Amino acid sequence: MILDGKACSEQRLEILRDEIDESGLSPHLATVIVGSDPASQMYVRMKHRACERVHIGSVGIELTADATTEKVIASVRQLNEDPEIDGILVQLPLPRQVETGRVIKAVRPDKDVDGYHPVNLGLLFSATPRFAPCTPRGIMTLLAANRIPVAGKHAVILGRSVDVGRPMAALLLNADATVTVCHSKTRNLADVTRQADILVSSVGKAHFVTAGMVKKGAVVIDVGINQLNGKLVGDVDFAAVSSIASAITPVPGGVGPMTIATLMENTFQAAKERACGSVW
Repeated sequence: MILDGKACSEQRLEILRDEIDESGLSPHLATVIVGSDPASQMYVRMKHRACERVHIGSVGIELTADATTEKVIASVRQLNEDPEIDGILVQLPLPRQVETGRVIKAVRPDKDVDGYHPVNLGLLFSATPRFAPCTPRGIMTLLAANRIPVAGKHAVILGRSVDVGRPMAALLLNADATVTVCHSKTRNLADVTRQADILVSSVGKAHFVTAGMVKKGAVVIDVGINQLNGKLVGDVDFAAVSSIASAITPVPGGVGPMTIATLMENTFQAAKERACGSVW
């Protein structure tokens, strides 16, 4: 089974648009981008297009590539205090001279629709999530939409990043999976991955996951976005692994669209909570 993230996200966005229209609210998302990296600019444009589609207002703050940490934080703080803005997304990665951790902490937790603020990550790891990071949450939505059970399954995650690997582990644990997180220091990696009922790869290496690393019948989620011979490919050798897996996400068209749909859902959630006077 091909886990079609594009089709699933289209359905989610249609439902969300109707919910927003019926709510009477006018959610607004602000993006902050530093520099002119083509990939980052493309991702930001895609997010603004999604906002337009579901009737979320959006504004974009563009800073030059030589912006300092203080300048980026100043822009974030202005958005924090803007009563029209419900959600703030700082496009990552930031240029080397900008302290990413300080910028993320500067975003108000109730506007942190990316889910990276330590407060939101803490809520996630305490099994009371408010805003979960968009990619891991989107993966959970995709699994649920395809009726793939998680409880009692052994999930193996390749990568321990704060934006994917660690929150993915927390969401799977919260859903009653048994979770193993692998990383660059993991020994006998293939022996571990072959135990996985659900295998999630976010290592950022083209075709890193081969058929010999996957148990027959496993569900394989490919978070990787890599360039190989001029083509966009994932971490998983799709041609080889798809004949072994029971379900697999393609690249492109798998996890990526779900990430954007989840960002829209998080933004609407933030707007609803603000309208209800939710206090942090």
